[in-house]
Amino acid sequence: MDQIFAPWRIEWVERDDDGSEDCPFCALPDHDADREHRIVARGDHGFVLLNNAPYNPGHLMVIPHRHVESYAALDDAAVAGHARLRVRTLEALREAFDPDGLNTGTNLGGTAAGGSIDDHVHEHVVPRWAGDTSFMPVVSDTKVIVQALDESYDRLHEAFAAQDGARETASGAVGLPV
Repeated sequence: MDQIFAPWRIEWVERDDDGSEDCPFCALPDHDADREHRIVARGDHGFVLLNNAPYNPGHLMVIPHRHVESYAALDDAAVAGHARLRVRTLEALREAFDPDGLNTGTNLGGTAAGGSIDDHVHEHVVPRWAGDTSFMPVVSDTKVIVQALDESYDRLHEAFAAQDGARETASGAVGLPV
């Protein structure tokens, strides 16, 4: 049997779950504790969330505020806001992690497409490095995540904050919509 030590997962196991089927993507933005809930950036129409079960360090999700199964159900402003937030996410990942490449994938409604959240559209953004799979998946069917979630959060939060500072300096305005 393969065993992986992942102590950060205890928060998920011991979470308060009242049995309701509320969407966590809808509930998370209502909380003020962004670090605790791993929200690394916010925009007018969505937010960026660090994945609790990452494929690689820095694995993020860009999530619209509206609970819909597809982009077609969003208005033009929400689609444009999501696209701008995705661009910021790609820039922040490049700044924070200097990956060799990035993969994106969108979960569009339906249990087969959405993993554990199947009816709230969201886009995964995963940084990749040449040789990042190493030998572990090949010889032992095991993926190794080389960075703690808190460290990933700090690096990404700092990269998004630097973008905000650059936007303020360039425009003289504070709180530009994204």
